[in-house]
Amino acid sequence: MSDATPLTRRTLVHLGGAAAAGTGALLLTACTPGGASGSGASPTAGASTTVSLKSIPVGGAVSASIGSAPVVVAQPSAGKVVAFSAVCTHAGCTVAPQGTEFDCPCHGSKFDATTGDVINGPAKDPLPELKTTIDGDTVTVTA
Repeated sequence: MSDATPLTRRTLVHLGGAAAAGTGALLLTACTPGGASGSGASPTAGASTTVSLKSIPVGGAVSASIGSAPVVVAQPSAGKVVAFSAVCTHAGCTVAPQGTEFDCPCHGSKFDATTGDVINGPAKDPLPELKTTIDGDTVTVTA
């Protein structure tokens, strides 16, 4: 492989198999909490953040964070808001809002934006729900 050739995940897997058979093992950071695709951090109990209700589309969701922990906030119907940890329960990558669901870019898990339930694995557990309160146009999300 020349210096100009990008190192792909497929190449890493092949190299990892050779390394495991020879002298060591390979760590793929995209498959671990805190890897390149997300912080993997869970919100600290009692910590909170605020989001403008107007910024959350009805029938959609937005990304936010509580400290360094990623969260997603959805508005399934006008005036009803729910929030979840955005840390995928499969491998700790950060999920992203995609219409009425949250999608994990690492392994394809999909979660319902209304309930946090798994729509499509490999994740087996739902996203942890967070407490939300609305005061005028301000949504407060608390871990």
